[in-house]
Amino acid sequence: MKKKLMAVLLSTAMVFSMVACGGSDNSAETAAPADNSAATETEETADNSEIKIGLVTDVGGVNDGSFNQSAWEGLQRAQSDLGIEVNYLESKGDSDYTPNIEQFMDEEYDLIICVGYMLADATRAAAEANPDQKFAIIDDSSCSDLDNVSCLMFKQEQASYLVGYVAGLTTKTNKVGFVLGMENETMNQFGYGYCAGVKDANPDAEILQTNANSFADSATGKSSATAMITNGADVIFHAAGATGLGAIEACKENGVYAIGVDSDQSSIAPETVITSAMKRVDNAVYDAAKAITENAYSAGVVTYDLSMGGVDIAPTTDLLSDETIAAVNEVKEKILSGEVTVPADKASFEEKYGDIYTLDAE
Repeated sequence: MKKKLMAVLLSTAMVFSMVACGGSDNSAETAAPADNSAATETEETADNSEIKIGLVTDVGGVNDGSFNQSAWEGLQRAQSDLGIEVNYLESKGDSDYTPNIEQFMDEEYDLIICVGYMLADATRAAAEANPDQKFAIIDDSSCSDLDNVSCLMFKQEQASYLVGYVAGLTTKTNKVGFVLGMENETMNQFGYGYCAGVKDANPDAEILQTNANSFADSATGKSSATAMITNGADVIFHAAGATGLGAIEACKENGVYAIGVDSDQSSIAPETVITSAMKRVDNAVYDAAKAITENAYSAGVVTYDLSMGGVDIAPTTDLLSDETIAAVNEVKEKILSGEVTVPADKASFEEKYGDIYTLDAE
């Protein structure tokens, strides 16, 4: 009886042991694929749907065909690629900057992007009062001392130099024009680059210049360009946001060439806009949004130049001769190599070209 009892006990113990071991193996086998699947899903399709990024425009609005529109297009691309929530608020005037910023803060947006140096004061005030709120501002570095503002800057003088070179090679009258949206240190860089490019390509060319003093007045842009055309200009570059749309219209109506700014504006007037000074605001905005999704936001100054693809001449070259395209590509390589340095301020410009730039009166 003792032997039978022992046999039964041993048998039972073996059964329980097999069941226990079998259960443990099955559990581990099931858990591993689940863990791997979760890791893969996190890496490949991170859920960014709760991240919100807002854009506060300058007075030109998101349909200015230029600066603000490029910024909004970059943010829309970020929405598509990264799965974030995006929105914009248009500023009709200076008084809208602060309320628009405050609305995004009230709605707990993760990043607020302010388009243009004119929003600098409102951005600084909001950033200082709300140190936990992240900001980015385009074309202004005055907030670079703050830990919650990323300043997105551009070497716009490099792109302007390239289109100035095109203008100098293209003009038949030896007169070209430049319509500026507003005179200040940042915007004058467009003028320095453009005038330098014109003069290096064609030392005999005369450059007619006007400050429209607005980024949202197409009528003034048109009348400014028309006056230049009357005085013999046959190629006109604008760095004036929505005001520049009027300049392009004047060129189209009078059968002369226009040069766009910020984005490739050839689609506005395909037989008129021969090139554009590209300022890749869209890329900068996209990068800022991506940094938020990767928890890689950093304050301070980020400068986009020709070597980074942050500025360039437009890819549309249908109205340019092969010789002009070759010449521009050659001078582009010289900028990249350092053989050509494009002036970005009054002193460096006048050192080589004299006081021919007339829009930066002190």
